[in-house]
Amino acid sequence: MRYLPLQQADRQAMLAKVGAASIEDLFMDVPEEARLDGPVPGLPNHASEMAVERHMSALAAKNLSAGQAPFFLGAGAYRHHVPATADHIIQRGEFLTAYTPYQPEIAQGTLQVLFEFQTQVARLFGCDVANASMYDGSTACWEAITMARRVTKRGKAILSTGLHPHYVSVANTMARFTGDELVTGAPSLTAETDTQALFDAIDGGTSCVVVQYPDILGRITDLAPIAARAHEKGALLVAVVTEPLALGAIRSPGEMGADIVVGEGQSLGVGLQFGGPYVGLFACKEKFVRQMPGRLTGETVDAEGKRGFVLTLSTREQHIRREKATSNICTSSVLCALAFSVHLTLLGEKGLRALALLNHGLAVQAAERLAKVPGVTLVNETFFNEFTVRLGKEARPIVRKLADEGVLAGVSLGRLYPKESGLADGLIVAVTETVTPEDIEALAAGLEEALA
Repeated sequence: MRYLPLQQADRQAMLAKVGAASIEDLFMDVPEEARLDGPVPGLPNHASEMAVERHMSALAAKNLSAGQAPFFLGAGAYRHHVPATADHIIQRGEFLTAYTPYQPEIAQGTLQVLFEFQTQVARLFGCDVANASMYDGSTACWEAITMARRVTKRGKAILSTGLHPHYVSVANTMARFTGDELVTGAPSLTAETDTQALFDAIDGGTSCVVVQYPDILGRITDLAPIAARAHEKGALLVAVVTEPLALGAIRSPGEMGADIVVGEGQSLGVGLQFGGPYVGLFACKEKFVRQMPGRLTGETVDAEGKRGFVLTLSTREQHIRREKATSNICTSSVLCALAFSVHLTLLGEKGLRALALLNHGLAVQAAERLAKVPGVTLVNETFFNEFTVRLGKEARPIVRKLADEGVLAGVSLGRLYPKESGLADGLIVAVTETVTPEDIEALAAGLEEALA
C-alpha cells in the first residue's frame, strides 16, 4: 500500500469537520507547560542503530530489578513467582496473535479461555458473574463508578480514604468529563479504617461507596456493615482488590455484600513489567449484568448439541453506538487474562490457599522483626502480605539510601500523597513468597542504620 501524505487542504478540511481552528486546538486539554514546541530536549537528531543499542543497554544496566535485591515493593503491583508454564502457554501462536473474537465459530479456543477466566474471577470475588477482563485495575474502578451511576441514576461516589491514590487520580480525571462528584481524602495512619466517616458521607444522592480491600495501607476492613449502610441509602458497594491472592486467605467481597468487585490481576501470572501491561478484573451481582462494561463470554451448544462458546454481551463502543456503550475503554487484556487464568489453574484452590498463607506468614515475620527496630512503629493490626510502618522521619530519603545499598525497602507514602497530608514518614512494606528470612534481616539492618 502506498503512503499518501496529507496536503494542507486535507488537514484544514478535517479540522473544519471537527470544529477546530488549528492542530494545536486538539491538544487544548494538555497543560501548556507540558507541550513541546520542538524536538525533545537532550535527544540527538539521529544516531546509528548500534549506537542507540549501546546507549539503551547502558541505561538499562542502571536499573535495580526485582530479582536482583531484597524486594519489598507493593502498593498495587506485587512480585510473585510466575510458573514458566504461564509464559509458555501465552506465547503459543493461537493465543499470542488472537484478537477480538468477532466470529465465534473460528475463535472457540479464545472464547473458552475467556469463559474459564470469568468463572475463576467470579468465584474468587464471590460474585455471580465476571466479564472477560478490562484494561487495568484503576480503569476498572472508574468503570464501576459509572456503572453505579447507570444503576442508581445518581452522580455522587464516596471513595474511601484507603483507596489507592492512583485509582483516585484516574477517577478524578474521568469525572471531569462526566460530571460525577467524587468525595475522598487522604488516609490517617491509624490501625483501622475510619468506617464511621464513610457512614456519615453516604446520603440519598450517593451512587456508590468505593472501598479497597485490603486498603492502601494493608488494613483489612469488614465490608458487611459498609454494604448494609450503602444499601440502606439506596447506594451500591464497590470493592477494589489490588492483591487478588489475599482472597485465598480472607473472605471475598461478594460474600460480605459487595455489589460490584473490581481489581488488578497482575499479581497472578503477570510479572511487574515496569508498570504494564496489566489486567483489570470486574465482577458483579447477576441482576446488574446488563449494565456491566466490557464483554461477556457465554457457554451454549451448537446445532449438533456440542458445547460451544459465544460473545454473550458486547456493549463496548466498538460494537455499538458510543452514547449507548457501557464502556468507552475498549482495551481488554486477554493475553494477561490468560496468564492469570493459567497461574490460578496451576495453583488450584488448595494451592491458592497455601500460597496465601505462606505470604501472610512471611509478612508476619517481617512485621515482627521491623517492629523491633528503634524508631519503627507498626501501624496495622490487620494485614495480609502488606503493612505500613512509621519511621519517625521522612521515608523517601531512607528508601533511596537503602536502594543505593541494594535493598528495595518499600513504597514511601510521600511518593503517593502531598507533603501537607502528614504521611511522609509512612512506608508500605509488601512481603511475598519471593522474600527470604535473609531479605527481611537485610531490610531491618538497613533501617536500623538509616534511623540511628
